[in-house]
Amino acid sequence: MNKSVFYSLLGVFALATIFVSCEDEEVTNEDPSKEMSLDELISAHPDSVPLLVQRGQQRFDTYEYDSALEDAAKAFRLDSSRFDVRFLYARVLNNRAERTVEEILVAQRNFKYLLQQQPKNPAVMVSLASTFSQFEDFEKSFNYINEALRIDPKFRDAYVLKGTNYAKLGNRKLMISSYETAIQQDPEFFAGYLMLGAIYQGMNDPICVEYYRTAHELEPDNLDANYSMAYAIQHFGDPEDAMEIYRIMARDTNQYYSSQALFQMGHIHQFVSGNLDSAIYYYKGATIVEPNYVEAYHNMGVCYDYLGDKTNALFSFGKALKLDPEYTLSRNYADSIR
Repeated sequence: MNKSVFYSLLGVFALATIFVSCEDEEVTNEDPSKEMSLDELISAHPDSVPLLVQRGQQRFDTYEYDSALEDAAKAFRLDSSRFDVRFLYARVLNNRAERTVEEILVAQRNFKYLLQQQPKNPAVMVSLASTFSQFEDFEKSFNYINEALRIDPKFRDAYVLKGTNYAKLGNRKLMISSYETAIQQDPEFFAGYLMLGAIYQGMNDPICVEYYRTAHELEPDNLDANYSMAYAIQHFGDPEDAMEIYRIMARDTNQYYSSQALFQMGHIHQFVSGNLDSAIYYYKGATIVEPNYVEAYHNMGVCYDYLGDKTNALFSFGKALKLDPEYTLSRNYADSIR
């Protein structure tokens, strides 16, 4: 997992895990014999605030922030007096990747307002703390985090945000300690195990495999966890075990993970077993699934060169450079064998 993905995950896990319990009015299905989806219920009751909040929360939990904003903003227009509405709206604004400074400030004002309504609510405190974290005002952020922990010493998300703050401050020891404490408070905290796996993997520590395994056990169908586990096993364990996972993922309908699995199987054949024909086979498979896979074309070119097939090697490097003219690995390699 590269550094940009790692820091993206830090932000997502720190800001997107906070929740609050509120009592909602219920919208009953007019025909109890028929199961209606949430989308169908909202189509039938487009101005139902509880339904909009429910769908907005679901979208928020799966990081679909733009879609969540549609529901949260509409619910806010319909009834901004509801605590759950204002809280969801503020959190969505504060978590969107394209959020502006003004949106963070709007979220911050709403969190402050909610904290006046519920002064002892740790979820609101940590949400407010996250806005200060984004402005790198870590003193205020830690103040609100610590106040939340005085109210609830087991509040998981306070430790999550602490970990994010320490990551931004470059204190890896306290960052790890904070995330470890978070999973101690919540042993089923899937995102926490995934994050710790990424941290230890970045440190080249084989223990990352165990964190990825736990994440996989918690959510067996999660492709990110499965791929991360396979990749860690490939580099810190038995590549053949990783191959078994990749074979399953290669058949998945998800284009990204299918192409990644095929590429890694090619990588194992190329660099571990030395079976270059098989490596080419899997690299070709990766480019069929993802035609713009530059690295697959490059590695294919290297394999062809080692097999003495200069024509196909240059063709593969040419494909890589057509997709990315700045890909110097292919350009330098092609120049060296011309």
